[in-house]
Amino acid sequence: MLGRLRRWRVERFEARHPFPADAWAEARSRLPLLAVLGDDEAERLGRRAWRFLHTKRLSMHPDLAASTPFDEPAQLALAAQACLLTLSWSEDDHDEAFSGFHEILILPDAFHRQVEEMDEFGVMHAYEDERAGETSHQGPVVVAFPDLMESGDFTGFNVVIHELAHKLDMGNSLDVDGFPPLPRDLDPKEWHRVFTAVWDDLQAHLKRGEEPPIDDYAATHPGECFAVCCEYFFSAPDVLSGAYPDLYELLTHYFRQDPLRRLPEAGATTHA
Repeated sequence: MLGRLRRWRVERFEARHPFPADAWAEARSRLPLLAVLGDDEAERLGRRAWRFLHTKRLSMHPDLAASTPFDEPAQLALAAQACLLTLSWSEDDHDEAFSGFHEILILPDAFHRQVEEMDEFGVMHAYEDERAGETSHQGPVVVAFPDLMESGDFTGFNVVIHELAHKLDMGNSLDVDGFPPLPRDLDPKEWHRVFTAVWDDLQAHLKRGEEPPIDDYAATHPGECFAVCCEYFFSAPDVLSGAYPDLYELLTHYFRQDPLRRLPEAGATTHA
C-alpha cells in the first residue's frame, strides 16, 4: 500500500512538474562529479534533485542575487550534490534524512562566527572562525558562493556534501557527533571502531607535525571528521580508500555506493 502511494505521489509530481531533461544535461556537463555517473544513476539522481528543489527553498543573499545569475542548471547541480549522499536510499529514507531543514541559503562570501571551545584541560578559548558553510538542528544549510563554485569536482572538497553530511549526522541528536542513524545491518560498534581509528591516526599525524592524509579540519571534532570523510568519499574516493580502507568500506555500506567505480581513469587531484 505504501509503495503504491509513493509511486502515485511521484507520478502526480512529475505530471505537474515535467522533468527538465535539457537543464539536467547542462548541470551534469558543468560538474565532473555528476558527469561520471552512469545513465541509470544519472536519471535517478536528476529526478530526485528535481523533487528536492520543490521541497527545499534555495535562497540567495540579496547582494549576491543582484549580481549573480543562478539558472535552473545551477540549481539542479546544487540539489544533485545534496542528493548524491542519499542516491541509493529509498525515497522515504531520503525524505527522512533531510527532514531537518527547509532552506539552503547562499551567501556572497565566507563568513565569520565567534566560537568558544574548551580544551582537554578545561580552559575555554574564544576565537573568530571563518566558515565556508554551516548548519544547525532544524536550521537552514548555509554555504558561501565561492566555495559552492569550487565544489563538484574530484579535489576532495565539497561544501554541499559537507553541510548535508552534518544534516545526516543530526538525524538522531541536536548536534553533530559523527554518529548518524545507522541502517540495521551496520553494527554501531564497528562504526565506532573504524572512526576512532581514523580519529586517532589524524591526531597522531598532527602531534608529529605531519600533514594528515585528508584535510586536517577532520581532526578538529568528531562531527567534522565524519563530514570531511563524506567529502572525500564522494569527491576523492581514491585518497580516502588509500589512506583508510576500512573507513571507505564502511561508508560504501552506509551510503550503499562505491564512488571509486565512477572515478575517471585519468585520476583525481587531491586537496589536503
